[in-house]
Amino acid sequence: MARHLTSASAGRGMRRDALVFMAKWPQPGRAKTRLCPPLSPQQAADMARALLLDTLAEAARAEADRWLAYAPAGARGQFFALVGPEVGLLEADAADLGGALWRAQSAAFAHGYGRVALVASDIPHLEARRYAETFAALDRADVAVGPSGDGGYYLLAARRPTPALFEGIDWSTEAVYRQTRERAAGAGLTVAALGPCDDVDTAADLAWLRGVLRERPAAGRTLALLDRYESFQGGLAAD
Repeated sequence: MARHLTSASAGRGMRRDALVFMAKWPQPGRAKTRLCPPLSPQQAADMARALLLDTLAEAARAEADRWLAYAPAGARGQFFALVGPEVGLLEADAADLGGALWRAQSAAFAHGYGRVALVASDIPHLEARRYAETFAALDRADVAVGPSGDGGYYLLAARRPTPALFEGIDWSTEAVYRQTRERAAGAGLTVAALGPCDDVDTAADLAWLRGVLRERPAAGRTLALLDRYESFQGGLAAD
């Protein structure tokens, strides 16, 4: 089913749940810039691409449809060439992350899904079973949120649109998770806290990610790059 073509094309035979991954086009100099150094801008962009593809590959094992909420607006063709027809595309260019998240969530619910999870695109180490746990958590709460170690979150799932959770948030700060829970309480939404997971933001994250991926047979693109970079740089990153 080519869900990238039109909104109507998503309506046939779709599942109840949607996983919507937030992604910007991996352009050198703009993608994963906090990985430079030790990586070059081109290497950082290649890493962003590998992280995205491996995250989507792991998510394919979950009982949910996969979508990519992408930016910038003109990158639709590039993303389709990258991820193929099995991943739906939602344009989510916005002034800030909150606007992008709201555009992605509202568009996914407009397709008719009963539960929608907004997910980071750089977490190939998150096993597919965690997505099942996420949607199960919505049986007892309105919203499920997975915190990351930097004070943000890697996943937010809901049973209905939640615009209040994307307003008045100090994005890219350690207050994001706390403020999101406060907004949920203020909106009368119950929240289930999921297990934590760290995404890949800084050079120090590369070393632990390599160790994690070596322990499980997944995320082959990302691990191959990590091994290649380590081999000629004499080490990835130190805490």
